[in-house]
Amino acid sequence: MSNELDDYILQHIDEEPDYLYRLYRATNIHMLHGRMASGHLQGRLLKMLVRMIRPKNILEVGTFSGYSALCMAEGLESDGHLYTFEINDEQEDFTRPWIEQSPVADKITFIIGDAIEEAPKLNIAFDMAFIDGDKRTYRETYEMVMQVLRPGGFMVADNTLWDGHVIDPAYNSDHQTAGIEEFNDYVAHDSRVEKVIIPLRDGLTLIRKKE
Repeated sequence: MSNELDDYILQHIDEEPDYLYRLYRATNIHMLHGRMASGHLQGRLLKMLVRMIRPKNILEVGTFSGYSALCMAEGLESDGHLYTFEINDEQEDFTRPWIEQSPVADKITFIIGDAIEEAPKLNIAFDMAFIDGDKRTYRETYEMVMQVLRPGGFMVADNTLWDGHVIDPAYNSDHQTAGIEEFNDYVAHDSRVEKVIIPLRDGLTLIRKKE
């Protein structure tokens, strides 16, 4: 997408809230790989998806700076809640204050730990999940989410085109690219779900668990 077209889109969608603008800016200043944060367009899409699905409980795997968690929490109804897991404890000092001081702090539980092991222990039937963690374990994360996602629930997986590396032979030996490719192939042949890939930013796969 050209920068001009990208700018046009951002001028014709809901504005990015000031708190999220400041978080995105701080993420890019203070954290490595700041562009991993969802950003304005994807953030508004995540909020819209939550509005459409109307989940009571959302599971997020991979909090990073908290941007996507805040966007999804914005879309929750008054009795909705989001549980977000971050495996890298070095990010807690940056992320936790941004979540806890946000306007939607009461709708978010931020947990440092491995979601693959810890999320099932919550004993919650989730209505929606957002996968944005370690690309090398996307398939394992997917199988965990399938266990805790209710029939008819939705899953959103980020980075599934991986800057186009999934079709570039030069990245065949890259473990993260291999993880994404394995995930994409696995989901494509999984009869338990319906799926579609949206070429937004780095690729976003929407998945529905059949009832």
